[in-house]
Amino acid sequence: MKKNFLIMIILSLTHTASNAGTLIDGIWSPANCGEKPEPPAIDVTSAENFNRSVEAINEWQDRALAYNSCLIKEANTDNDLIAKTANDTQAEFRKTIDRISSEAEKARDKIDSR
Repeated sequence: MKKNFLIMIILSLTHTASNAGTLIDGIWSPANCGEKPEPPAIDVTSAENFNRSVEAINEWQDRALAYNSCLIKEANTDNDLIAKTANDTQAEFRKTIDRISSEAEKARDKIDSR
């Protein structure tokens, strides 16, 4: 049983490590979404430069939307993995408590019957 629990933890950690974002100083960031696109500046020195700025903004918006979609998907995946790991660990803990309680009760009954 302990072996199965260890295997479950190792598989869970391996799966988590391959998908998890990064948590540094309380700030989470996705691991697989690339760099967050920086918004371009608007150049108002001429109509031509302004039009180029608008094109750059449109391109940036597409990249930013893709980045944000990736971020949300990865955050949800990480949240699901964290919750599953915590729930699995709690369930295993409850099973262990139940097993120990059952063994202790059997031992007490055995001692009481002497």
